[in-house]
Amino acid sequence: MKLFRFAAVLAVLAGPAYAQMPNLNLLQDAPSKTPEEKAAEAERDRAYKETLKKIPDSKTSNDPWGGMRSDPPKQPAAPKASAATSAPKKTKSGTAAN
Repeated sequence: MKLFRFAAVLAVLAGPAYAQMPNLNLLQDAPSKTPEEKAAEAERDRAYKETLKKIPDSKTSNDPWGGMRSDPPKQPAAPKASAATSAPKKTKSGTAAN
């Protein structure tokens, strides 16, 4: 019975909200372009592409902080093979003086 009352209340509230929604077609068909408009658009596109070709390529970096950075840290030299084969040093553990 509670479910029926809930569905009835929902239907009563949703009815007026649905009725207020206008039935508009926002994507109306636009008139087609004339041949003169098509030719003018093609000329504009061609001129735009030509001007893009005239822009020189940027070879330098635009990093304003580029001179402030230091060189990356150097990697430490690889240990010698004889040191790698020797037994590792044992350290005392569990002492109070750390």
